[in-house]
Amino acid sequence: MRQVVSWSASVCVGFVRACVVTVVAMLVPAVWAGAVALMIWWANPWSWIVPIVWACIGTFALSRPVCRIFRFLVARWTTTVVPAGYREVGPVTRMSTGYWWNGSSYSRTSKEAREDQELRLRWSDPATWRDLRFTAIAPITAGVLSAVPPAAVAAAVLGFVHATLFGVVVGVLGSVVAVATAPYAWRTVEPVAVRFLSASSAMVLADRVDELTAQRADTTVAQAAEIRRIERDLHDGAQARLVALGLSLATAEKLMETDPDQAKALMRKARAGAALSLTEIRELVQGISPPVLTERGLVDAVRALALDSPLEAEVDAAARLRLDPVIESALYFGIAELLTNAAKHADATRARILLARDDTDTEVVVDVEDDGRGGADVRAGGGLAGLRRRLAVFDGTLEVTSPAGGPTRVRMMVPCESL
Repeated sequence: MRQVVSWSASVCVGFVRACVVTVVAMLVPAVWAGAVALMIWWANPWSWIVPIVWACIGTFALSRPVCRIFRFLVARWTTTVVPAGYREVGPVTRMSTGYWWNGSSYSRTSKEAREDQELRLRWSDPATWRDLRFTAIAPITAGVLSAVPPAAVAAAVLGFVHATLFGVVVGVLGSVVAVATAPYAWRTVEPVAVRFLSASSAMVLADRVDELTAQRADTTVAQAAEIRRIERDLHDGAQARLVALGLSLATAEKLMETDPDQAKALMRKARAGAALSLTEIRELVQGISPPVLTERGLVDAVRALALDSPLEAEVDAAARLRLDPVIESALYFGIAELLTNAAKHADATRARILLARDDTDTEVVVDVEDDGRGGADVRAGGGLAGLRRRLAVFDGTLEVTSPAGGPTRVRMMVPCESL
């Protein structure tokens, strides 16, 4: 009995999925069928121009939504994720003249600049032509096979309507075909989508080159900014105090014989200045690489960071989690930035930090969750976008879940091998 119920459920679910795949796959062919019908109805030697033009526009407009629906269906039904591979639109910049620059042309408003940029990117993106190819392949592959169950049901209904021997035979055969094929007909959508919707090796290589170029530029800018910060801190802090220390010692040396008390006072002041200079240099070095991170690893460094945070932070981490130093540094400063954002922008009071390895022991996962007001997103040029780019250097990812009202949860995942 349980097997019968399971089989009946699979038939019903399969039939619904087959109908969905058929409808989505046949959207573009339906547009062209309508264009052909208009051409026949007008019966004019030049009547083919307008329907063909509208069919081309409709195909172009439907190609990306159809492919997105197919990716969604495959991910929902089979858990197989087919990456979109679309090129992302870059930021637009307002110039001193008041016009907006989108990387290729000027526009009067930011909206016009973005629309022009999106249109240019749509035409130049190789994924657009991949989507158009898929809209031509899907109807004759997944569309035809998925149409078998609904077509068999339609034949069965028509057969039973006509109360003849031939009609009954057609109805019975249609019912058998529909029941037998419903659980399997829709499954062709997965291999077809994976084969024809996945990015080609050339597209993947081009995207990787663009990503590495952007990462190199970000790294260069970050290094230059860090060097300027170190120079400024040394010049304005420790260097000035050391110069004052030298002047105080020189004055004390001259006053040693004539005014010993004043010389001793200057030497005490110089000793205090030397201690303060040493503290500033230690803080500067700690900003470059915290000693606790170097000596005791990421977990203890994050615990120390949580103690110094204005939030009530809780750390849940594996006892022995040692990674490559560069990865530990990237994750440490990423966590520090997220805690700062939570306290400064989200008005959060509590935070929870989770550090763990995944099941395969090939990735480290860091979750930072706060009870702030939410609404955080990855905007171009923002701090989260910069953090995502820094993690991308190690092939890491950044996922942000921040509904309005909170809570905000940020997940960082970096492939690595534990030491």
